Amino acid sequence: MIPAARTLFLRFDPALTGAAGLARAVLDAETAPVPKRAGRRVSIPVCYDGPDLDEVAALTGMSCDEVIARHSGTPWRAAFGGFAPGFCYLTGGDPALDVPRRSTPRRAVAVGSVGLAGAFSGVYPQASPGGWQLIGRTSLPMWDLGRDTPAAVQPGDEVQFVPCETLPEPPPPPARQAQPHGPGLLVLAAGLPALFQDLGRPGLAAQGIGRSGAADRAALREANRLVGNPPGSPAIEITAPLHLRAECAAVLAVSWAARLLLNDRTALPAGQAFALDAGDELRIMPEGGVYTYLAARKGFDVAPVLGSAARDTLAGIGPAPLVAGDRVGLGAGHADAVGLPSLAPAPTQSGVIDVPVTLGPRADWFDAETLARFLAQDWQVSPRISRIGTQLSGEPLTRRDQSELASEATPRGAIQIPHSGLPVLFLADHPVTGGYPVIAVIADAVLDRVAQAAPGTTLRFHARSGFAPITPSPRSPDR
Repeated sequence: MIPAARTLFLRFDPALTGAAGLARAVLDAETAPVPKRAGRRVSIPVCYDGPDLDEVAALTGMSCDEVIARHSGTPWRAAFGGFAPGFCYLTGGDPALDVPRRSTPRRAVAVGSVGLAGAFSGVYPQASPGGWQLIGRTSLPMWDLGRDTPAAVQPGDEVQFVPCETLPEPPPPPARQAQPHGPGLLVLAAGLPALFQDLGRPGLAAQGIGRSGAADRAALREANRLVGNPPGSPAIEITAPLHLRAECAAVLAVSWAARLLLNDRTALPAGQAFALDAGDELRIMPEGGVYTYLAARKGFDVAPVLGSAARDTLAGIGPAPLVAGDRVGLGAGHADAVGLPSLAPAPTQSGVIDVPVTLGPRADWFDAETLARFLAQDWQVSPRISRIGTQLSGEPLTRRDQSELASEATPRGAIQIPHSGLPVLFLADHPVTGGYPVIAVIADAVLDRVAQAAPGTTLRFHARSGFAPITPSPRSPDR
């Protein structure tokens, strides 16, 4: 359940109920007023030197000094959390600061950036993509799992921005997790950091914490099956060549497509279990897809964070990425018999993927011709891909409604259309909420394959259904 500015997102099991029946039950539910929480007063020091300050001044017809005075001169109220852990949407500021989001979201927004979007203001708790207009920065940590209350700002709080010429020094970054005491696997080289992943941490979206987990959940389950582990056991997600040395005997498996080289001379097959002795070295070279998974029999010795070993790259939650010099401990969990070799086809590096989608919930922000073009044209996966999402290239789409969307839920598989008209497809580490209209949502059954689509792959969308509008019952028109 994800509350947002004007909407409530509910995920349900279609084997148990339908969307229309669930919506009617929610609309007809008897609810009692919720007492307003007495919020705290939070002061946030801001150095107003953001890259969009001049643009905001131009959009509002003010000077930069007046923008700063209005942003810091009016207290803001924390309305709801979303996007990422520690991000709170602030309302009630000066209405003159109502400005549109950027036409194209930035790929990287620095931690602590202070931004504006529509009637909202907010502070980015982590470095992440983002489409807000950035007017300043703060060194106040907005999310810290080491605090009793991790979020610096919570719904109901009053927030006062305080202009500063220089900012207080931020606290030192947390230390990397302790290395395991027993023998395991030593990382000799990593082309890119490798990540621990499992099936994620569901149920925390209302706190701005997404599920995360393996980008290709089927491949994670397959790797665990091959070594006899429970399907959601932590494995290592690999996107670039990885060189390991075994410090003890181990049984491992790799899925999907990858070249495996033992001691620089013996090729090993992917898709089946194999044994290493102490001193053996293994090179894993992914090919044919984006994500490859390494599982160890009885799992890895990795400490969960908020109930999961998944590394969420947007939220910065979970075990630290693995780099050269790290040691990975082997677990002592339950394991069944080693599985038979995999017969599943490996993902392809390029080609065409037919992708079923459900149109909406904001399909009405586009006219019929634009929706037809969205479904008719081929979309290419651009090089701008990550666990957060994929930028698609093609003929841009035009929104019928150019107003600012009040932020609402953006589930895994959501396809957002920013002002640029080029779709952004959200994947495992997607933001929990967003402010661009979602034209369609990809069917969950094909999301693993879509996540494996490398740059140059063509996606063809076809609509299997649409979101049906639900209206309140006549006896409760005020709901």
